[in-house]
Amino acid sequence: MNFNRDISRRKFLATTGTVAVGAVAHSLGMKSQEPLILGSGQHRYECIHDWLKAPAHIKFGDTHGVAQDSQGRIYIAHTVNGASSSSDAICVFASNGNFAGSWGAQFRGGAHGLDIRKEGNREYIYHCDVAHNKVVKTTLDGTVIWEKGLPKESGKYPSGGGFTPTNVAFAPDGGFYIGDGYGSSWIHQYDKDANYVRSFGGPGSAAGMTNCPHGLWLDERGSEPLLAVADRGNRRIQYFDLDGKHVKFVTDGVRMPCHFSIRGGEMLFPDLESVVTVLDENNKVIVHLGDGKPSNLRDRPRADFIPGKFIHPHDAMFLANGDILVAEWVPIGRITLLRKLS
Repeated sequence: MNFNRDISRRKFLATTGTVAVGAVAHSLGMKSQEPLILGSGQHRYECIHDWLKAPAHIKFGDTHGVAQDSQGRIYIAHTVNGASSSSDAICVFASNGNFAGSWGAQFRGGAHGLDIRKEGNREYIYHCDVAHNKVVKTTLDGTVIWEKGLPKESGKYPSGGGFTPTNVAFAPDGGFYIGDGYGSSWIHQYDKDANYVRSFGGPGSAAGMTNCPHGLWLDERGSEPLLAVADRGNRRIQYFDLDGKHVKFVTDGVRMPCHFSIRGGEMLFPDLESVVTVLDENNKVIVHLGDGKPSNLRDRPRADFIPGKFIHPHDAMFLANGDILVAEWVPIGRITLLRKLS
């Protein structure tokens, strides 16, 4: 049994963004004809559920990860539904939402976090595969550059198991960090040549320890860059310096954070407890979007989903134009566009 994943997900299952219109129509069995508007003030968004749709031969499984390359193409990592005739776990869409292709059958069942980094003149995807317990670096068309499994050199896995990476963050010097979110709650640091440097975090709730470090992101909004960690099992965001020393916690407005995206002075995080939250440069809540808590709709058919309400946001990002794209942990997948309103 994967302890961290099992506990962190089932714990809340056993247990406000503003929707201008639509929810009332849903409760009356009517189909909403008007736009759904979430948020307020300078942070108002039109909510468009299922903005990205897979073609007929692909059926989304849990939609786990989203990324966008420098050309505007959008990449979705999903586990692949059992009814899908294709095993491709990475779907690619044009910036206008049109399907552009797919690949990555080797990630079926395990496609989770994915992030894109430009290195020299090329861009690469870093995948976290939770079924096969490894991190894989590929080109944008899926050509494998390298794979990394359990870091034996860390000395943190004496039994040879317990490593299930969930997301990667990129260091300013070309190195990177791997969060072992569904394994043993360590964070592993690598240099620009993908050589092991150190491990920090580790299971626990004290400062400097983590419980499901599910997502990581380099936060350069302050006077010095810091590593933001979605310390999901501890229901907090925890900051470390680039050498792995604890710096601070952020807890206000935080439930079960999954990952991050930063644009200008704002940072958003998808929260598995049914909301997407945007923070200001001081990590104070600006707005909660689509708050659907409590939600018991994960295993329900799509017709039961409530317009304008999230079920389980698992990844979200600011697109290049300022819109927000949200991927949800539901077994039939859902990708929602939050179109920024002027």
